[in-house]
Amino acid sequence: MIVYHSKNIEEIGARIEWTHFTAGEVEELHAMLHVEPRCELFEGQIARIQQAEKILLEMEDVQGSCIVFKRYFLSDATNQVPVIQERDACTVSYIQQPPLDGSKVAVWLYLQKGTEVKPMNNSTIVRHNGYQHIWTFGLMDSTSATSYMQTWQTLFIYIDILKLFQATLEGNCVRTWFFVRDVDTQYGGLVKSRRECFVEQGLTPETHYIASTGIGGSPYDPKALVQLDSYAMTGFEPQQQRYLYGLSHLNRTIEYGVTFERATLMQYGDRNHVFISGTASINHKGEVMYVGNVQQQTFRMWENVETLLNEGGMSYEDVMQIIVYLRDGADYEMVKGLFDQQFPDIPTVFTLAPVCRPTWLIEMECIAVKKANNDFRDF
Repeated sequence: MIVYHSKNIEEIGARIEWTHFTAGEVEELHAMLHVEPRCELFEGQIARIQQAEKILLEMEDVQGSCIVFKRYFLSDATNQVPVIQERDACTVSYIQQPPLDGSKVAVWLYLQKGTEVKPMNNSTIVRHNGYQHIWTFGLMDSTSATSYMQTWQTLFIYIDILKLFQATLEGNCVRTWFFVRDVDTQYGGLVKSRRECFVEQGLTPETHYIASTGIGGSPYDPKALVQLDSYAMTGFEPQQQRYLYGLSHLNRTIEYGVTFERATLMQYGDRNHVFISGTASINHKGEVMYVGNVQQQTFRMWENVETLLNEGGMSYEDVMQIIVYLRDGADYEMVKGLFDQQFPDIPTVFTLAPVCRPTWLIEMECIAVKKANNDFRDF
């Protein structure tokens, strides 16, 4: 069972939302950190975020946890990343996706207790019970001129990292995030490059793809058009991984030319994980539904995500965190009100991040976890 927490820290103008899940020997926590804008410079806001993080780590149920990764959502990544004085030991993603609460920064943290957590270059390696989890964030290539070539180079940087762990893209990668500068013009190059790379690596419509979000977002390097964050693991049996399709509501993405799975279920002896890819208002023919109506798109998006969760044996009660991407920041108040009413306890961040089709006004992703009793080794 997931336990939900939130804490307003009025003296520093910060809010912490976090979830706590325990099964077997390992505890998992997801946290979202937010700050009030307070009409101040970035230096003040990042200092308050860092103070909020320290307060989180001192909470009774969080003490003893190790941070596996962080993602900073920034309003001006190029100018703000050099200002962040504290360098994190874990793998970190800095991405320009302005928080829509008016602040300059929000942070998503994933933490664990009961595992061995070891930073290694761009990755954090988590080991327990024969599994090796490889979280690799912030990969990019700024030497090439096009999104096609940058995607190609970045993927092969990642493939070389996986080789260090005797892992492959096809056999071990569970989840990816592709952030694309000016997604309306650059996404096509990413799609073509990823598809061709996947074919070369043995990922085809007859095998499988990888759960993913492809979304607007600018790397902090102004020459980089694409950034890759990813999660892979070794030590699992093939039957522990299952892909979720939601075919009553959605279609296979290859039918409209892109190459990712709608969601992935990972099964362990003591728990199941579901990784929901970036999901929008789409039907089983691949058509955008409710063009121009963000409210109706939100409802259909929720329905699609619920369908995928149900296929994985879960519901919204098992969701540990949500990220919401909006094309138009003016929709924030309405959409946040809908989420507050429907999911008041789930840690959520809302960012300005155009979806890969111009007529999609909103997209969301989430991670869910539920206790299980499977015939596999515990997490």
